[in-house]
Amino acid sequence: MQSYDLTDMRVVVADDNKPMRDILKGILRAFGIRKIFEAENGRQALDHLIEHEVDLVIADNMMSPINGVELVSLIRAGAEGADPFTPFIMISGFTDFKRIIEARDAGINEYLAKPISARQVYRRISQVIEDPRGFVRSATFFGPDRRRQPQAFDG
Repeated sequence: MQSYDLTDMRVVVADDNKPMRDILKGILRAFGIRKIFEAENGRQALDHLIEHEVDLVIADNMMSPINGVELVSLIRAGAEGADPFTPFIMISGFTDFKRIIEARDAGINEYLAKPISARQVYRRISQVIEDPRGFVRSATFFGPDRRRQPQAFDG
């Protein structure tokens, strides 16, 4: 894993749990990130994304009035002028396959299960930097290519 200078990175941290936001902010600051916007829910995060350029969103799934899946769906749709290509790391205490697939199908870049560690957060950020998967648009999906392995096209 390569080391990156993240000092100019602009990150939105959205979680309805203040202690979790504080943990994430502490981890991000340890990586050198200083431009961190804190959002208590998906609506606040979206409002910030509409008004400001952001390099990364890290958001919890279970928030109200807009949860993480709804937030990434709105971002990917370019709602209200949000950049649909903004990298998105979903954090959740729920790791059942159904929720991970739902988040993936909404257009997240990476999924991170709670409890989190600094190493896991850095790996997800590094993955977004090192493997910026191309975006795919279909009738029902817009977001990072869901395939992790290069696949030969037959036909």
